[in-house]
Amino acid sequence: MFGEFRDFIARGNVIDLAVAVIIGGAFATITTSLTEDIIMPVVGWIFGGADFSTLFIRLGEIPEGYAGSLTNYAELKEAGVAMIGIGQFITVVINFLILAFIIFLMVRQANRLMAKKEEAAAEEDSGPSEIDLLTEIRDQLKRQ
Repeated sequence: MFGEFRDFIARGNVIDLAVAVIIGGAFATITTSLTEDIIMPVVGWIFGGADFSTLFIRLGEIPEGYAGSLTNYAELKEAGVAMIGIGQFITVVINFLILAFIIFLMVRQANRLMAKKEEAAAEEDSGPSEIDLLTEIRDQLKRQ
């Protein structure tokens, strides 16, 4: 059983998957920073300085002894206040769209490369074309 497990883990696709998960995690932090540090401030600036992180609906009461800001979503959430985080949701949706678009571009490029390899392999394996065969037959008929 351990030998089979070792063989399973040692297969290329499992190792490739592990590498992809690690790279994907690192890539997610890049897209999160892109969304939060570049895109959302620009969107906020375009819409008149709107800060999406302050867009939330408070559902619960503020706990006694809370001394933080009443407009800071992160502090209220940490204090345990029930809220609907509209701004956070918008940020996450934009983050997802960026990731989905980049993955689409990567898959699209990979498909193009694979199609080129398949075309090259098909051209190499296809043998002589119909025109070549007909020319050869014609030449043989002329000799007879």
